[in-house]
Amino acid sequence: MKVELRHVTKAFGTNRVLDDVSFEAEFGHVLALIGPSGGGKSTLLRLLAGLDRPDSGTILVDGNALERSEEALRLYRRTIGTVFQAYNLFPHLSARDNVLLPLIEVHGLSKAEAIRRADDVLGRFQLAAHADKQPGLLSGGQRQRVAIARALAIEPKFLLLDEPTSALDPEMTAEVLDVIAELRGLGKPIILVTHEMGFARQSADLVAFVADGSIGECAPAEAFFSNPSTPATRKFLAKILKY
Repeated sequence: MKVELRHVTKAFGTNRVLDDVSFEAEFGHVLALIGPSGGGKSTLLRLLAGLDRPDSGTILVDGNALERSEEALRLYRRTIGTVFQAYNLFPHLSARDNVLLPLIEVHGLSKAEAIRRADDVLGRFQLAAHADKQPGLLSGGQRQRVAIARALAIEPKFLLLDEPTSALDPEMTAEVLDVIAELRGLGKPIILVTHEMGFARQSADLVAFVADGSIGECAPAEAFFSNPSTPATRKFLAKILKY
C-alpha cells in the first residue's frame, strides 16, 4: 500500500494542526503513526479516512487522489474500515447487530449474507458467545474487538485504527494488540495511531513521527527505534521509553 501527501494543510480556527505536510510511505502490512498528543496524528488519520478534507494540498492512496466532493468521499469511505478509540458502538444494539447494521444499511447486503459475515468475524475474534450482548455488558477489550470485527466485516481495502488501546487497562490492551497482530496476517494493510511503542517496534513495517503539525521522520521500525535520525524523534523516544 502507498500513501502520499502533497503540501497538505489542515487548520481548526487559527490552529494549524497539519502545516504544509509532504510525505510518502509504501508498506506491506502496518504503518504506525506515533508522536506527542496534539501533534496531528488523529487529524492525519481522519484525512486518510475521508472524514475531513484538507484545507489545501492533495492526498493519494495507492496513486489515486482523494476527491473533495461529499459523494466521492462517501463512496471512498465505504471501501475502508475505521476504528476509533471510543468504539462508536450503538449501546442499544447487540454485538451482532452492531456488525450487521452497516452491512445491510450501507453496503446493501442481504440479511442472510450479512449474518454470515457477522458471525464469521465475531467467531474469528472469540466473540461468538457474546454476540447477543449489548456493549454495556462487554469488557472494554471485547467492545474494541467488536468495533474491529465490524470494520473488517465490510471486507475493506485497508484499516485505519486510532489509538485502539488508549482507554484499556494492560490486560485488555494486550488482548486488543493480539487481535491487531492477527490482522497483520490477513493481508489487509493497517495504518495505526498508537502509543504502544513495543507493539509498533515489533509489528510495524514503517513508523512515522508526527509532531508540531509535520511528519519529521519515517523509517522501518527497527531503524526508527534503534537509530532515529532527527533530534525531535530522539528526544521523544528518550522521554517515552525512559521507564
